[in-house]
Amino acid sequence: MHPITSSVPPGVRSEAELLRGEDAEELALFALDRGNAWWRRRYCVLAIEGRVPEHLVDDLIARIRDPEETGEIRLALLEVLAERRELLDWLRGQDWQNEKRYRLGPAILRARGLLGDLTAARDLVTLAGGSWESTAGEDGLDALVERYGRAAVLAETEEDRPEYRRFALRMRHRSGQDVTAALADPDRRVAHLASTLVTDPDRIRAWIPGAPTTESVLWATWALHRLTGDGAETLALDERLGRPRVEVPGLDEELRRAVVHQYVPRCHPMSDPRWRVEALCTAPPQHDVDAWLDRATAALTSAGLQPTAPVSAHDHHQQGHGTYHSIDFAGVWVTLSTLGPYAVGPYRRDSPEVRAARRALESAGFRWIDEAAGSLLVTDLHLYYFGEREPLTLGTLLFYWQD
Repeated sequence: MHPITSSVPPGVRSEAELLRGEDAEELALFALDRGNAWWRRRYCVLAIEGRVPEHLVDDLIARIRDPEETGEIRLALLEVLAERRELLDWLRGQDWQNEKRYRLGPAILRARGLLGDLTAARDLVTLAGGSWESTAGEDGLDALVERYGRAAVLAETEEDRPEYRRFALRMRHRSGQDVTAALADPDRRVAHLASTLVTDPDRIRAWIPGAPTTESVLWATWALHRLTGDGAETLALDERLGRPRVEVPGLDEELRRAVVHQYVPRCHPMSDPRWRVEALCTAPPQHDVDAWLDRATAALTSAGLQPTAPVSAHDHHQQGHGTYHSIDFAGVWVTLSTLGPYAVGPYRRDSPEVRAARRALESAGFRWIDEAAGSLLVTDLHLYYFGEREPLTLGTLLFYWQD
């Protein structure tokens, strides 16, 4: 066994740190050898940051250019070698937007920024302002600003598009200018960014009476709460606006609170700010997941269904996280939400066992989420789900899993 292999046991989370004491040349040669496990090779690459053997640079750069090389290795090498000038011509020739390999397109563009390629400024602004909120874009822009100054980079990106306004907003904030007025930007990503950058509660309060739209006042309210934590002031502002909400026909108050307090704190900036203020002005529901699971198991057992022990979404899939547990019985499954006493079975499988499970659970106080309820779209609440950031159905939200 190679010494490096024994130094990096599977499952260890700080592999690169473990390897920093190893000889840089040995690490680089190990990384170049495709016969070694790709994840060990990756940590070897990260461990030579700042001490790459000069005589192996050409070989390592060749792996970045090689489309047959493992994507994670190319990414790690780009991170470690991003400021090597010999990469620039190749980087400029790559179509970063159509690069399908995992995260490679943003990494290519970031490297151009780190190398001082001012012609990449517009694309970097597009990347930084996209739906993925890419830190690669911001890293590249920051490098350009540090090298050429804010004015020069802004001059490359002067265009009235939301992503350009976001970049200009960051630059105004960095130079100490007031950004409160951007709370009224018609693009929610710009307004959201402004709400995270404002720092003066009194200035926000003075701005609110002249705010042009209800939505801009909601962004200001959310920003104020972030700065002061004053729930009474937040509630007063919301009541003054008439407590505006995103209306979702068919979504009752109980289910709405379950969704709001689980998902609004991590929703995407494109989400309607009404959701954010609603989360601040309503009390979260009480959770007792263990009690729900015990009650459900007892109810199914009493119905003679012989349920198995509840299995969490993580354990069921052997990865990821979710908001449900599954219980199997007689070759059928029911799913129990962790957001409240809500249960669901297979939508299109009507059988005596499913009907018996529903009766048992409903008699024990659970709400059965049928296909009609589960298909309700919770509008204007954008959430990450398998690569997308879009509104999701109630069924997906109550019984959510992400790998």
